[in-house]
Amino acid sequence: MKNNTERFLVETMGISQRVLDHVLAAEKQVAGSFQALDDIMAYNQYKVLDVFQKCRITDMHFGWNTGYGYNDPGREALEMAYAMLFRTEAALVRPTIVNGTHALTLMLSGVLRPGDELIYCTGSPYDTLWEVIGLRGDGRGSLKDFGITYKQVELLPDGSIDLSALSDAISPKTRAVAVQRATGYGWRKAITIDEIEKWASHVKAIDPEIICLVDNCYGELLDTKEPTEVGADVVAGSLIKNPGGGLALTGGYIAGRADLIEKISYRMTSPGIGGECGLTFGQTRTMFQGLFIAPKTVNGAVKGAILCAKAFENLGYEVCPKAEDQRSDIIEAVKLGSPEAVIAFCEGIQAAAPIDSHVQPIPWEMPGYEDQVIMAAGAFIQGSSIELSADAPIREPYIVYFQGGLTYEHSKFGVLKAMQAMEDKGLL
Repeated sequence: MKNNTERFLVETMGISQRVLDHVLAAEKQVAGSFQALDDIMAYNQYKVLDVFQKCRITDMHFGWNTGYGYNDPGREALEMAYAMLFRTEAALVRPTIVNGTHALTLMLSGVLRPGDELIYCTGSPYDTLWEVIGLRGDGRGSLKDFGITYKQVELLPDGSIDLSALSDAISPKTRAVAVQRATGYGWRKAITIDEIEKWASHVKAIDPEIICLVDNCYGELLDTKEPTEVGADVVAGSLIKNPGGGLALTGGYIAGRADLIEKISYRMTSPGIGGECGLTFGQTRTMFQGLFIAPKTVNGAVKGAILCAKAFENLGYEVCPKAEDQRSDIIEAVKLGSPEAVIAFCEGIQAAAPIDSHVQPIPWEMPGYEDQVIMAAGAFIQGSSIELSADAPIREPYIVYFQGGLTYEHSKFGVLKAMQAMEDKGLL
């Protein structure tokens, strides 16, 4: 006999018994791995709580100034909390950092100077960084435009960093090396904290002056340590991904060595002003509260990604990472094989949303991307990918990227609806 939830899903929410049975069977197969994830979540919850208490956060920190934003106690406390959480000397946490790409651009342009060389150690970076670096577009304002050269080292066939090739690539001009922790639009596992530690140690053994940078988007709170706790000099990410907990309305963060954060702050505002100015526009409360609940939110999202992997793997699709693989981001890639299947999957995710569930996502020419992209995200915060979402470039081999869910139950419902949409179109 079906329980109340299962009956509601079939009778009210439009899930067929076949799809429901398939996902429930996959859930039973992966349930055993959830206990380890819950331990990481609990650790990080207490880690965040410890930070809040040591920073002596009070209601005063939820107010805001006007004008230049001098001496904003909320902004200062928030940045102290992020620095403490990431075990760094300093941090910038601002609503005026518009997205993850902006945070990464500030990080790169802040520490690099004309004549320097940047090496990406995880193959091609995420699509929106191509114009930042100068790999695509007219180059205006890119790193290339400012005389900064670029190399990239491809990952080994097993998805790990090729430390030998990196050694060969490093030159006297090399100022910084970078790792993209998450998969982006690649077909690989995310880079783990252990791998980042080996990478940073390897680089520093070659030249301790080389700066180790990490794109931490989608990776925060997936482990009991962050990259800056194992050798990275600076990390950057978006507040409408993991650390915002689904409550931060916008913003980004950069955390790291004090001297490097100062240079980055001069790029963020202007030399001589740096991080001393900048309004928070009343956003500190949601940023604090979002960070506080982020460990639980991230836990639900990663469980949903594992369920997605197992459910589609059981249908014969290739998935990356596999359900049993160690996780270092919240993204699950499913190789669907056709644009029709990608579109149907994304339509299902959109139909599972609390907001704009009636909207039909379509592929479009999105700024910063080479191919048409379809994005499904009926979110409380526009563009928030810690909320249930899916996106895909419309290019072979037609891989869709599933992520998020403010709760595990919602992430699970996304898997159900994506599969249901494909079944309704005869694509399963």
